[in-house]
Amino acid sequence: MRRASVLFAFIMAVIVAAAQRLVADAPAEVAVGEQFRLTYTVNTQNVNGFRVGTIPAELEVLMGPSTSSQSSFQMVNGHTSSSSSITYTYIICANKAGTYSIPAAHISVGGKTIASNQLRIKVSGTSRQGAQGQQGQGEGGLRPAGSRISGSDLFIKVSANKRRVHEQEPILLTYKVYTLVDLTSLKGNMPDLKGFHTQEVQLPQQKSYKIETVNGRPYRTVTWSQYVMFPQITGKLEIPSITFDGIVIQQNRDVDPFEAFFNGGSGYVEVKKKIKAPGLTIQVDPLPARPAGFSGGVGSFTISAQLNKTDIKANNPVTLRVIVSGRGNLKLIKKPEVKFPKDFDTYDAKVTDKTKLTSNGVEGNMVYDFLAVPRNQGKYEIPPIEFVYYDTEANAYKTVKTQAFTLNVAKGSGSASVSDYTGDAADDQLNKDIRGIKTGDADVHDIGDFFFGSTAYWVAMCVLAAIFVSLFVVFRHRAIANANIDRMRGKKANKVATKRLKKANRLMLDGKASLFYDEVLRALWGYVGDKLSIPVEKLSRENISQRLAERSVGDETIALFIGALDECEFERYAPGDVKGNMSKTFEAAMTAIMRIEETMKKRKKSAAATATVLLLALMAWLPSDAGAITKANADSAYARQQYQQAIKDYEELLHDGVSAELYYNLGNAYYRTDNITRAVLNYERALLLSPGDGDIRFNLQMARSKTIDKITPESEMFFVTWYHALVNIMSVDGWARTALVSFALAIVLALAYLFSARIWVRKVGFFGGLAFIAVFILANLFAYQQRQELVNRTGAIIISSAVPVKSTPSKSGTDLFILHEGTKVEITDGTMRGWKEIRVADGKEGWIETSKIEII
Repeated sequence: MRRASVLFAFIMAVIVAAAQRLVADAPAEVAVGEQFRLTYTVNTQNVNGFRVGTIPAELEVLMGPSTSSQSSFQMVNGHTSSSSSITYTYIICANKAGTYSIPAAHISVGGKTIASNQLRIKVSGTSRQGAQGQQGQGEGGLRPAGSRISGSDLFIKVSANKRRVHEQEPILLTYKVYTLVDLTSLKGNMPDLKGFHTQEVQLPQQKSYKIETVNGRPYRTVTWSQYVMFPQITGKLEIPSITFDGIVIQQNRDVDPFEAFFNGGSGYVEVKKKIKAPGLTIQVDPLPARPAGFSGGVGSFTISAQLNKTDIKANNPVTLRVIVSGRGNLKLIKKPEVKFPKDFDTYDAKVTDKTKLTSNGVEGNMVYDFLAVPRNQGKYEIPPIEFVYYDTEANAYKTVKTQAFTLNVAKGSGSASVSDYTGDAADDQLNKDIRGIKTGDADVHDIGDFFFGSTAYWVAMCVLAAIFVSLFVVFRHRAIANANIDRMRGKKANKVATKRLKKANRLMLDGKASLFYDEVLRALWGYVGDKLSIPVEKLSRENISQRLAERSVGDETIALFIGALDECEFERYAPGDVKGNMSKTFEAAMTAIMRIEETMKKRKKSAAATATVLLLALMAWLPSDAGAITKANADSAYARQQYQQAIKDYEELLHDGVSAELYYNLGNAYYRTDNITRAVLNYERALLLSPGDGDIRFNLQMARSKTIDKITPESEMFFVTWYHALVNIMSVDGWARTALVSFALAIVLALAYLFSARIWVRKVGFFGGLAFIAVFILANLFAYQQRQELVNRTGAIIISSAVPVKSTPSKSGTDLFILHEGTKVEITDGTMRGWKEIRVADGKEGWIETSKIEII
């Protein structure tokens, strides 16, 4: 029985497997340009490993394979049956007339591979429907799935800024995409170009499209990639064509909603598209006969030099810095030759590359630091350093040179090694790093928005003056009151009455009734006379009642007080319970006095509360520094080392105003991207706003150490240096707050001087008050100077790689000297349009183009 079951199952499996079929279907005849569907259907879902046959290149696959599955269930006479299938669909476009065969596809069903039928398709003529459909598609936007993507829908233009150049002359090669479809990605690598030294220009990863009309059609365009190429050989050089792999998104309008929900389907499909970028031919001409000393430089260059010392001792090293600046093949030039005197020991130059690749080519500076050690004393001449290059604009060789240097060498003591001067100290400087960013909120405000000199500042001054006047009046009244014997008696009335009532209590305990009532009576009359400043001869029950009522004492309390007086008068002679009457009278007197005291204190507290409320209302009216802007996102990007994003965020925040914290953090971000010029500029701006910040000064010094020009400032008198250092301890508003605090302390000390009874307190008040008045005046003076520096900013930073400083405000003026990016200058004359007269820290002066600097 078991054998029969196994045999039956085997036979059924063979029958089922034999029943599965893979059917290929497509039109037998189509026209050129017509799109059609190629489908493969298998009548089961238990499949895997689908492989299509090789589709001829003339039949372009626009989309596929897309997979769909179908299932059906039916019940007839109680019997249930089901069927299922899977269909693989391709969208094909016939591009060329002819007859083409599509070989069988294969798929695995239940572990067995089955094949489809072969197809034969004839392509002829032109598809009117396809042409109409193409015209009906929109100019860009999302197209239906299966839409043909023609060469006019998506293409790449290749351009070179020059098609005929000299050897080593830079060429900018640009690949620009034009599209009417939804292009989502594009990949294509520049092959190794024979005869060129090639560098890719870094473009933003996030592509930003622009609209450009070509042949009446609005294309979305973007510069996809750029390369700067330096031809190394002459002749006709070929830049080959490149095939890019693109992916275009199309809309799948036929998608089944249930299929999309249950099987992860989508309303969009990705279509692969190959785009061929054409090649170019560049004619490279040889350079003319090369002169002696030719550096290999081709482009536009300048040269400058700086000697770190002009007076040294023998056996001590001296550094000559030579800077070649400009635009061209800077990375490929030869090192300049320096002719040191014969008895100088020379060493290999340290080369620092400060160039950057832009769409204009390689720009910037190549810095060469030559180290030499004079061995004998004397006066030595270092001749000008020459640099020969080929000027592509003038089509001629040019020679530029530096100035000559005179070095005075005095007699040295012993010998010294170069390592003694270039070892650990230099390493320590290199190992230093900038300090971290400032986290938390930032105070953003307008450049001219200061607390000093504002309405709030003057209101605060007036409030302090009003407080001084108020306290002066209060203390003066107190002094007058202290001199008033009656008033002093009023203040001490409660104490005197308390003492008498304590004595009366002892008399009550001893049972001395007559003496007890006399003492209570004296306590009541004495208390009310002192408290209300009523002479003894004018004391009466009516007078007392009237004066207490004037001081807001309640009728019940007044009646209790008068009743206590009457009790004393009556009980002195009344018979009865002596002890009980004394206790009753004592309680009445104590209660009346306590109630009067409470009423008097409440009046004083009410007046004080009113004054406090008025003061708080005044303080609430004063403007505050609320509304600080958060910068957490920018700080987070910096912490993740996404410095470009941090730069973008910080600059966006600075659109709302200025902030020392934001400028400082922005300087840090630029420093991390090795943009030292922008780092120096933003550190300088932060220092203007917060001159006493040690972090800003430290990072600015670090950034300056990486600039090219090493400028020694002019010497000044020590007290001038001290004064400037004192002024820069705090910012404008820091000095303003110091002024207000000094004024407040001066007021307190003045009051101590005027109203204190102790001699030493009065001395402290007098001299301390004078000192704080002096601080108040100086703080206002320093705040004014700080504000003037911020409002009338004359500092600027060189932003071009190398700038000649002219003798006159004209391009034809004589070149006096050259400054490099990152150097700070002071503007002394800004009246000439397009030019500024500047002064360097070492005293040099001249004219410079406005576009070459940026105001701090």
